[in-house]
Amino acid sequence: MEHFVVSARKYRPQTFKDVVGQQAITNTLLNAIENNHLAQALLFTGPRGVGKTTCARILAKMINSDGTETKDEDFAFNIFELDAASNNSVDDIRSLTDQVRIPPQVGKYKVYIIDEVHMLSQAAFNAFLKTLEEPPKHCIFILATTEKHKIIPTILSRCQIFDFKRITVTDAKEYLKYIAQEQGINAEDDALHIIAQKADGAMRDALSIFDRVVSFSGKDLTRQAVTENLNVLDYDTYFKSTDLILENKIPELLIQYNHILSKGFDGHHYIAGLASHFRDLLVCQNEKTIELLEVGEDTKVKYLEQSKKAPHDFLIKGIALANDCDLKYKSSKNQRLLVELNLMQLASITFDGEKKNSRHYIIPPSYFKTKGIVPIPVTIPKENKTIAVSKDSPTPSSESSNTKTNAPVTPETHRPIIDLKKDHRTSGLSLKSIRTKKEHLIRQMEVVIDVDDLPTEDFTEEQFHNAWNTYINQLHKKGEKIMASILEMGKPNLKGVVIQLEFPNETLKIELERAQFPLMDFLRRTLQNFDLKLDISVNEEISKKYAFTAIEKYGKLKEKNPNIELLRKTFGLDI
Repeated sequence: MEHFVVSARKYRPQTFKDVVGQQAITNTLLNAIENNHLAQALLFTGPRGVGKTTCARILAKMINSDGTETKDEDFAFNIFELDAASNNSVDDIRSLTDQVRIPPQVGKYKVYIIDEVHMLSQAAFNAFLKTLEEPPKHCIFILATTEKHKIIPTILSRCQIFDFKRITVTDAKEYLKYIAQEQGINAEDDALHIIAQKADGAMRDALSIFDRVVSFSGKDLTRQAVTENLNVLDYDTYFKSTDLILENKIPELLIQYNHILSKGFDGHHYIAGLASHFRDLLVCQNEKTIELLEVGEDTKVKYLEQSKKAPHDFLIKGIALANDCDLKYKSSKNQRLLVELNLMQLASITFDGEKKNSRHYIIPPSYFKTKGIVPIPVTIPKENKTIAVSKDSPTPSSESSNTKTNAPVTPETHRPIIDLKKDHRTSGLSLKSIRTKKEHLIRQMEVVIDVDDLPTEDFTEEQFHNAWNTYINQLHKKGEKIMASILEMGKPNLKGVVIQLEFPNETLKIELERAQFPLMDFLRRTLQNFDLKLDISVNEEISKKYAFTAIEKYGKLKEKNPNIELLRKTFGLDI
């Protein structure tokens, strides 16, 4: 059995041309070597697996080459690699500085590659400063680290810094494609793309994942095999989820999410991927931003097709909702419920049902469809004007000023729909809500119906007072004691069809005005006269009748119950 060499070692670049995704740095180093302009202290910094140590080895080999060496010459005697993670003491650095003084036996330069240099102790850094600043002419230091911020500034100022970038998905995929061809593996483009995405910019990680998936699937590398082996959600999952959301199929969407959880996937990973999917769809809707979509060619076609079905506003709201769920996921005690609620909200964005369309209507549109009537929203103006509706027409009449202003709305006749543009929601137990309801009843009285055959029969004053007292008795039975006492406070005077009431203050007048609709409706129906009007005024002289002194109050009480005088004399009470 032959010894297996992982792809990360087998296909390690031997020249700067083979380095993936670092063209700017490799070109700079090549020009520095050709022009003899190479610094004696270099710092390679960047994420893991992007080629820092590889470039350091290639550089060490190239500066010692003079064209006479063999192809396999690696100048191992001139290249010293030191792991600062395990050799981070002052003694290790002192041993290094002692070796620096000895010139190379073969080649021109001795190259010291110190990996993970940020792991050196503070004392080791200080012991290294002088040698790093003024090394011998035959010595070059190459420091490599993934955490540049942990290196002290005095070291950074003595080095020429090269920042290595993450390898793009496209570059990683192309290199994996080359390796697959070298090994005779038939790999799908989307499969290699998923591996490149999973590597997150590290070429070494991409090659490690590639070896693992090849061991699982053999010579045929498919997208399904990659997603199954890496335990990642496939693009098809998000395409199906988006279709269900756009079609408002909440039950099917929840069943799909349950199926995803049963496979061992995390809800956090799913909702974050859904937000990214919405982002990719949004990117596809503009030709200028379509280049930001990093997927395979076959998958790109699916994105373009689905982006045509997804409205722009839906994608914006969807990204916001999914991102909000992503932020709340870790702090939630019921994470599954959080994601399910978020999915239901997403599926309701494009919902065009009756509840959404009828939120500005008092009566739902389904009622008018059964009656064959088309409701038209009407906004009540601020002025005390009336809006009339003809008996034979379901639409409001334009001649509102010529209608009868005192005719009530009968249940047999269609009432115009009032569109309340400002939706001020208040608590049902607050004083503000009670006031709002009463003001709404007053506004209802402004909507009248132009009907000529409403009754206007004559009635006597005795009949009027009987109807008035009957209404007050009904209020007592209903428990509306305050309004009943207000109506009992003043005796109504009838002048023709006008009911005159006087109150001692403005507060009582306002309260009755707010509750006048049911009162007038009862009187008009009982007396069969719809020309009745209510005239409420304030008479401050009446208030004086209610301003009793203590003696007058006692006299009133004594008239009602003479025993109070006996009680006062028995106990010797003062008034």
